[in-house]
Amino acid sequence: CGIAHKPRLIIMDEPTVAVDPQSRNKILEGIQKLNEQGSTIIYTSHYMEEVEQICTRIAIMDHGRVIASGTTEELKKMIKTGETITVEAILLEEKHLQDIRNLSHVFDVHYENQILSLRCTGAQHNLIRLLNYLQSQDITFGRVFSELPTLNDVFLELTGKQCFSSSAYYLLAIKIIQKGEVVFFRRYTSMPLEVYLLRA
Repeated sequence: CGIAHKPRLIIMDEPTVAVDPQSRNKILEGIQKLNEQGSTIIYTSHYMEEVEQICTRIAIMDHGRVIASGTTEELKKMIKTGETITVEAILLEEKHLQDIRNLSHVFDVHYENQILSLRCTGAQHNLIRLLNYLQSQDITFGRVFSELPTLNDVFLELTGKQCFSSSAYYLLAIKIIQKGEVVFFRRYTSMPLEVYLLRA
């Protein structure tokens, strides 16, 4: 086994791809245990939720430079989005959309296929303000849910890109500075490089 001798550096290339959820959880638990035992791990992943689950310190790189770093919560505080509200099965006219855009703390509204999505700052009662407006206009709707920002939101807002871009970026080298940290990097044929650090 490649880790039987307790190596100081372990490189893993997307070990959770095409595995069932139970196996995926065991892999992530094993990575955390190896890290706690003192191994530095370089790990590639398509899944931002994995980064949120096991990373305590994160650096995001774009075009070869670090554009943001910190803990998950520190990164989320760097962006304008504090809450995303989605309303399904709702019929709206342009007047309604304009009124919703004018609600306090709403800065982005998207409406397509009877699904309304709006991004708000971290102010309180964003959902209540929206529901009060819909009630005042006697507008019916289906499911409603509110989400706090994720690392996907952080990446999108900081880079202005979706998860895949049109330019190619390649990982050249990562220097491990301290023993006992996990370094996550994401490299795709058509994606900026991201580096994630765990337990500095």
